[in-house]
Amino acid sequence: MDWQRVQDYLMQLSHHNDPVLSEMEEFARQTHFPIIDRAVGRCCYLLCRLARVRTVFEMGSGYGYSTAWFAMAVRDNGGGLVHHVVWDDDLSRKARDYLARMGLSPFVRFTVGEAIATLRSTPGHFGCIFVDIEKHDYPQAVAVAKERVAPGGLLLLDNMLFHGRIFDLSDHSHGVEGIRKATQMIFSDPQWVATLLPIRDGLVVAWKTL
Repeated sequence: MDWQRVQDYLMQLSHHNDPVLSEMEEFARQTHFPIIDRAVGRCCYLLCRLARVRTVFEMGSGYGYSTAWFAMAVRDNGGGLVHHVVWDDDLSRKARDYLARMGLSPFVRFTVGEAIATLRSTPGHFGCIFVDIEKHDYPQAVAVAKERVAPGGLLLLDNMLFHGRIFDLSDHSHGVEGIRKATQMIFSDPQWVATLLPIRDGLVVAWKTL
């Protein structure tokens, strides 16, 4: 079966009518900004609804596209908070604008800073932690996230197929090795029950046991 045909079908099934989400998707197409697509967004929304997540910490939030999906899940679960964390002031401003227009600002806290350091300094535990930062930093992100995901919570990691580069055994670049190590850390740890969903560029879903 053709891989791209499956991905195109998943995108069709994930159709939505939200004009702001569509505007954000168009911005990504025009600027080649890497975002999770709507199929991954809908999956994240579904997972957080099923797990009744009320607190989300995003490690790498861009201009708020993934934040919107998490914030909608938190809102529909009865309220809570999503931590939007990005290193760039302009991206943070864009996110504030988009999410305000969607009526999601009450469910989001915006922070400009480095994701791992911000997670370390933010008190509490989280029902879901989402990782989408520089790939060589994934092992460090997993190590920190393990201590901060609440029991019964979720750890989600994007780009875990890395455009197929993880299958090239001659590729030992920092990003590829970071993803390989993070994957091994999760799947060899009995505290995680995990799988890899082959949506878009691969989404690892890990549930932290009680």
